[in-house]
Amino acid sequence: MVTPDSIQASITAGIDCQHCQVAGDGQHFEAIIVSEAFEGLSRVRRHQLVYGALGDRMREEIHALSMKTLTPAESQNA
Repeated sequence: MVTPDSIQASITAGIDCQHCQVAGDGQHFEAIIVSEAFEGLSRVRRHQLVYGALGDRMREEIHALSMKTLTPAESQNA
């Protein structure tokens, strides 16, 4: 069973996050991720980092994941 906590654990295991919050209903999930690793990266490249952290789970277990990927500075202005 895919849970918000299990997705959050996978993301934080693969990316050094200052903040990671995942919510969802078991089918559709939303994540807010704040990481210095996103500095200087496009939104597409940021999402690719998250997909990399999730690995095969993205193809096999997670039906839909929307993401807000922010640097620490961006999160202060949001």
